[in-house]
Amino acid sequence: MIAYFFIRLFTYLFRFLPYRAIHFLGKILGSFSFYFLTSYRKRALSNLALAKDLHLSFSEVRSFAKKSFQNLCITLLEYPKFASETHFEKVITCENPEIANELYHQGKGIIFFCGHQSNWETLFLDGTLRMKGVAIGKSIKNKKIYQWIVSIREKNGGKIIEPKNALKEGLKSLRKGIFLGILADQGMPSSNYSYPFLGRKAWTTTAPALLSYKTNSPIIVATTKRQKGHYYIRYSDPLFPDLTKDMEEEVQRLMNQLLSLFEESVKKNPEEWLWQHNRWKQQTPKVIYKEYRHDALCIILPEEEHFFEKILPHLSTLRSIYERDFITLFVPEIFKNRELIPANEIVSYSSLQDLLQPDYRFKLVFNFSSYTQIKKHYKKLSAFEVLSLKDLEKIASVKKISITNLSELFIQALCRPNTFSLKETHA
Repeated sequence: MIAYFFIRLFTYLFRFLPYRAIHFLGKILGSFSFYFLTSYRKRALSNLALAKDLHLSFSEVRSFAKKSFQNLCITLLEYPKFASETHFEKVITCENPEIANELYHQGKGIIFFCGHQSNWETLFLDGTLRMKGVAIGKSIKNKKIYQWIVSIREKNGGKIIEPKNALKEGLKSLRKGIFLGILADQGMPSSNYSYPFLGRKAWTTTAPALLSYKTNSPIIVATTKRQKGHYYIRYSDPLFPDLTKDMEEEVQRLMNQLLSLFEESVKKNPEEWLWQHNRWKQQTPKVIYKEYRHDALCIILPEEEHFFEKILPHLSTLRSIYERDFITLFVPEIFKNRELIPANEIVSYSSLQDLLQPDYRFKLVFNFSSYTQIKKHYKKLSAFEVLSLKDLEKIASVKKISITNLSELFIQALCRPNTFSLKETHA
């Protein structure tokens, strides 16, 4: 309650500011946030570096990450402004509403697939000016703040439904000819469907395509961009389900098409997307502890032969724990022809300088070499943790469980109790 009143009091004056002033302040606050919100900065930098289809240089990754923070802060500062706004047409323009309007007036339910671009709230606010609509909205911990946000979203007559009621309410609305908005660009590792989004495997909900198939409703990909303080929304051509095809096959085709369309929009304005979210997360919370549950890893093997031979047989356990994650393996030059675990990338090194790469991809580093400078280097970039064998031994020792080999050490240090066993490894 206190947080709610503080936020409302702090943001009250923003409703009286022009949008240009809000955007100016948002850029300043976003720049500060980029430097001070370390965890979010690391996540954004890593995610941008992982988006290999963007082909960004080291400096471009940092530049786009900073602009993404500015974009997010502008979005947050616009909530109080939107709360008092009565003429959204002054700030939002849909460039091509004709096809959607025609389908709506035919009584056709429409599924709008949307993502977290520029200010994503503009999509539902604009859509409900012309059509009856519902959208799925995930609650946040502070119920008072969320109720305020919902009241803004529902200003033009739309309705926000909770995820637990999404299927039932979504089906009902679409069959009545009411549109359904779904923000579906976030990672869902529990899904059985993945798409190579921006060049990396991304697990995604199939809800838009499933609902489309079950109700014979078209899907329209709605994208938005900000230009000179104004929001421009664009609709794709509608994607229709082919009900003569098998549902599983058709769901995959629809998802591939709509994600391809959305992907192209992100490529045009990457700084306006929400890079602070882990789009490529590969793990559910079930097995690995949160602090070690990361989608992009670097494993540095030691130069000393006896240490290399000690670790090598147990690398398959580490690969099994991080079965779906992106792994780069740094291998000493003298061992580069040895049989190793499957990895997305294998890099040979002959000196410390080969290891100190200007690379933002790695959120977690296992440093099994004797080079202590590794930790400082990668923690300055995007690594949340840099773990040596000693670190893992210290973590595991808290559990006071007898450990006889490195495979057991990896499991005890990284995994929740009774969620992973040696039988599951390929060792």
